[in-house]
Amino acid sequence: MLVQPYLFFEGRCEEALKFYSEKLGAQSQMMMRYKEGPQENNACTSRPEMAEKIMHASIRIGDTEVMASDGMCSGKPNFQGVSLSLTVEDVAKAEQCFNALAEGGQVQMALTPTFFAERFGMVADKFGVSWMILGGLHKGAPQ
Repeated sequence: MLVQPYLFFEGRCEEALKFYSEKLGAQSQMMMRYKEGPQENNACTSRPEMAEKIMHASIRIGDTEVMASDGMCSGKPNFQGVSLSLTVEDVAKAEQCFNALAEGGQVQMALTPTFFAERFGMVADKFGVSWMILGGLHKGAPQ
């Protein structure tokens, strides 16, 4: 069994993928625009403005595959009740990732030492995606 995050950016997917590529080194695995999908069973063929929007994309951040889409382009992405947890090897990398994701976003909890990691912090990026950043896990810490 495999569980993977699938994020709907409601019209800002391409911008988000570029941001994660620049800030986290995400690598594109595949991308399909609505115009490239089959015409039958494609709910967006009646909306010409959707042609260039992303129907499905997959990126790799470290060892994790994250899938993404523009969805129905409502302009109202809603990422409540979920966070992506990003675990990195050390404090310097944690600070780099945290600061990059905080650009244009909102710090929810400053990056600080904890009992389970040398650094832990929470930030919502400029797309509204919540991230938990862990750097330098202590022995026996949950992963």
